[in-house]
Amino acid sequence: MATLNSEAFKDLPPSQIVPRLADQKVYVASESTMYRMLRQEGQLAHRRLERAPQKRSKPRALVASQPDQIVCWDITYLPTQVRGQHFYLYLFEDLFSRKIVGWQVFDCESAELASQLLRDICARQGISPGQMTLHSDNGAPMKGETMLATMQRLGVAHTRSRPAVSNDNPYVESAFRTLKYRPQLPVKPFENLLTARRWVTDLVHWYNHEHRHSAIGFVTPTQRHAGLDRALLEQRAIVYELARQKNPQRWSKQARQWAHVDAVHLNPDTPQIKEPQITQKSA
Repeated sequence: MATLNSEAFKDLPPSQIVPRLADQKVYVASESTMYRMLRQEGQLAHRRLERAPQKRSKPRALVASQPDQIVCWDITYLPTQVRGQHFYLYLFEDLFSRKIVGWQVFDCESAELASQLLRDICARQGISPGQMTLHSDNGAPMKGETMLATMQRLGVAHTRSRPAVSNDNPYVESAFRTLKYRPQLPVKPFENLLTARRWVTDLVHWYNHEHRHSAIGFVTPTQRHAGLDRALLEQRAIVYELARQKNPQRWSKQARQWAHVDAVHLNPDTPQIKEPQITQKSA
């Protein structure tokens, strides 16, 4: 054991130690004996000094029942013409409506830039202290002192994902995929910041004002954020019910239910809660 834990061999497995000893014309024990002794001493895993693994609990469950209540945000890469360099898209999305309430493209990741965006969002949306919760992952801009101080000053609560668990922040990840898989994405990398910002401007306008989002009843995020979605869905239900009454032989079941999504769950505690939670309304 003294040989196995010596400075020369403390980071090596027996399969590497035995041939090195043989090259030094030394025989201590066979590989199997070394493995047996390491197993008995509880050293068969990593034997170097390192921080003990920390238990990471799932973020607390959140429910959004109205706009400007919970906002999720993250940063994604945009390609540039310089290999190894990227532009960074900062994106803030309202959980309830899926509306992109703030975004910007910068050439670096910075807590100062993120805090400026948050201040602009709170001012534009009229966010009061204690009204909003901000959810993000554990990146450096999210945990920077400037960002934390800004949230405290604005009265914005915050929650974070577990390290390396993208499922804890799925809505922004889904938005990034939707944006990046649009046909408008340039084939070549972005030439400069202005080009990237113009592209994102057009894409965010499409996402907020034209895209019918499947998870909120196929209405646009802007319509849902403004509270117009319930009336639109009720009108659709009427159209379908009239069509069914006009030609009942064409309908094997009842007309499609254009249901309103009342609440959106983020990291629910129990698997019984499914997103979206919907309510049925008759035409």
